[in-house]
Amino acid sequence: MNPNGPIRIEGEFTLVDAEGTAFGLGGRTTIALCRCGHSASKPFCDGAHAREAFREPAVARDLPPRPGS
Repeated sequence: MNPNGPIRIEGEFTLVDAEGTAFGLGGRTTIALCRCGHSASKPFCDGAHAREAFREPAVARDLPPRPGS
């Protein structure tokens, strides 16, 4: 994650919507996902966070264990 900016995802992955349809990533192995909510191309970042003065720290956290594990 970038401070005051998007979530950056790198590597080989598939991004799918709520119905399970894969987004076409055009061969990219790095993308930025919007955190500010102002992107015109959600879920992808379009730089709107800079125009909107989005401020949010980027702090790594551990997820809790999955229920039942």
